[in-house]
Amino acid sequence: MSKALEGVRILDMTHVQSGPTCTQLLAWFGADVIKIERPGVGDATRGQLQDIPNVDSLYFTMLNANKRGMTLNTKDDDGKAIFTKLIKHCDVMVENFAPGALDRMGFTWERIQEINPRMIYASVKGFGPGPFQDCKVYENVAQCTGGSASTTGFDDGPPLVTGAQIGDSGTGLHLLAGILAALYQRTNTGRGQRVECAMQDSVLNLCRVKLRDQQRLAHGVLKEYPQYPNGVFGDTAPRSGNASGGGQPGWIVKCKGWETDANAYIYIITQAAVWGKLAEAIGHPELVDDPEWATPDARLQRLEEVFDLIEQWTMTKTKFEAMDILNPLNVPCGPILSMKEISEDMSLRDTGTVVEVDHPERGKYLTVGNPIKLSDSPSDVQRSPLLGEHTDDVLREIGFSDTEIGEARASGAV
Repeated sequence: MSKALEGVRILDMTHVQSGPTCTQLLAWFGADVIKIERPGVGDATRGQLQDIPNVDSLYFTMLNANKRGMTLNTKDDDGKAIFTKLIKHCDVMVENFAPGALDRMGFTWERIQEINPRMIYASVKGFGPGPFQDCKVYENVAQCTGGSASTTGFDDGPPLVTGAQIGDSGTGLHLLAGILAALYQRTNTGRGQRVECAMQDSVLNLCRVKLRDQQRLAHGVLKEYPQYPNGVFGDTAPRSGNASGGGQPGWIVKCKGWETDANAYIYIITQAAVWGKLAEAIGHPELVDDPEWATPDARLQRLEEVFDLIEQWTMTKTKFEAMDILNPLNVPCGPILSMKEISEDMSLRDTGTVVEVDHPERGKYLTVGNPIKLSDSPSDVQRSPLLGEHTDDVLREIGFSDTEIGEARASGAV
């Protein structure tokens, strides 16, 4: 079966996480992704957080599946000549260097267009034009400047970053959408274009409901927030703990075993349509028609009491027992799954969301597979490349003879 992006060649100049997330997805969709790394050094994540000495880290292997690996010194004149040929032979170049890095190497957007007018040049940046545009950005900086941290956590605590990599991987996903759109447009125009994603912008896009709430706040208190009815609202969208953020109140409550298990919890949403069934399930049928509990507005006045009652019941059940009881009643709920539980969930293996991969130096390890499923383009996850593993193959494909390859190696260009 053919792949969606078969025949598309990607020049992958990315490193660490935001860019490699994007190019790994392109590879899973069938593109030929050529990852360029510095000779003898490679992507910094090869050596970061190593759990096995002198073996590529999981940080690297889990972000660079299905790619071919090539080493290239783009600061060397011979290396620049090879880089120029690669630009001619590729459809898309993806990079997440510090601002201006490729320009300083002599490869401005104008120069790239001269070399290959069909080239799509895609970049991850920390910020768009503005006061911070030259600043370096990492995951947590993006979460803080994109609005996530200020709206995460409890009202009586500090801002918090989330464990989801919404700055790095989130921006990689946004960049992927831009690249696919540019590839599609090129089929009509024949021209490449610039695609840019700022990490701040991507985080804000994922925090749009908080920008919504900032504007609603000008017209009164936010009734779905835990500060209502007894708390104080200031002039900015507050932190909302575990509140659901929508019109249906939700919270995380303890389950059986919470004293020793940090993840013995379940999230329950008290959706208005199923309140009666929920009240009966937790052993309080008298609340179904009680005017002080029966309507959403009445419950908003006493949400702490609502979830206290629910928690008294959930503490007698494991999170999976509670799920088994509530799910058939159409109560929106979900167990708090630990990374250990997720890694052992066979249903996720069956769908290819979690995949076991064999690596020649590391052995078997788990990685996240393609979360986007296409019926006519299956994604098979292959291991990440060793440093420079495919250098000679790629050079031959772009027209280098074995003698020229030897000369490039001797000069340190690759």
